Amino acid sequence: MKIESQLFGTVDVAEDKVIEFPAGLPGFEHCKRFAMVQEEGSQAQVFLLQSAEDPAVVFSITSPQTLGVNYEFSLSDDEVATLKLANPADALVMVIVRKEEGDANNPASAGLRANFMGPIVINVSARLGLQKVITKLGCDVTLRAEA
Repeated sequence: MKIESQLFGTVDVAEDKVIEFPAGLPGFEHCKRFAMVQEEGSQAQVFLLQSAEDPAVVFSITSPQTLGVNYEFSLSDDEVATLKLANPADALVMVIVRKEEGDANNPASAGLRANFMGPIVINVSARLGLQKVITKLGCDVTLRAEA
């Protein structure tokens, strides 16, 4: 299937690689089908979650481990049912990241910002996903220093 992307133009994605988000993403409920794309030939740690319905809807996502974070949270029974998740090993957790330009007077404020309160959970076997909205800090986050 062909997906239009404002960043990559027309991208050819195998139908079995499309991820269905039955409820869409908060604020983008009209977008139900997405593909994880990256520049061809790149070994990127950051992927683009590109909407198949709207070329303007794209999110940069990465694994919490890429950021040096051990990240655990629970899914509700409804969320497990939505994902049709029978095996926890089939769950892929990603976080949305965005680049912060920072304040001209404070260069230390620039960098990447990750949304740990709204992780993306994908059942890689069923190709189903959802965005978990965490309203209070009830998850465990451990940062590790790089050697």
